[in-house]
Amino acid sequence: MADLTDARALILAADLFEDMELLYPLYRLREEGVAVTLASAGAAAVSGKKGHGPVEVDADLADMAADDFDALVVPGGFAPDKLRRDEHVLDLVHRFDEDGKPIAFICHAGWVPISAGILKGRRATSVGAIRDDMVNAGVDWVDEETVVDGNLISARTPADLGPWMRALLDALRRR
Repeated sequence: MADLTDARALILAADLFEDMELLYPLYRLREEGVAVTLASAGAAAVSGKKGHGPVEVDADLADMAADDFDALVVPGGFAPDKLRRDEHVLDLVHRFDEDGKPIAFICHAGWVPISAGILKGRRATSVGAIRDDMVNAGVDWVDEETVVDGNLISARTPADLGPWMRALLDALRRR
């Protein structure tokens, strides 16, 4: 198994994130030795929709650059609706995709790559509540626990966290 101590991942954060969809990848990636940066607008602490927080972040989203990371993680909840309105976030997502770097998104986080315009013609999944949004964006939407399409790694809900993180860790090991 490849050592991940030289890998770097960026997790996007905003208030009302789905608690487990931010916390599980944060700690799971760190457990594998990945250097994780948790970033929010203005480097403000964020709180989960189920009460976790405030969670201190490491950096301001505006200071983040895709060149500094090997993978991007977008947690779900209501946070993606805020993140997708930030032009810098959309530019980041687009750049990660152009560079072929893993972009892992779960649940409602599909809204972010939709707004970044990177999903048309790609295969992915999400929570059923945004299936129409995904399909309308040109996604070949499937109801599977985790879907890998090139550099995109998507999952439906917190119940899929295990397979989703295994797919991301596998992608990081192959880089």
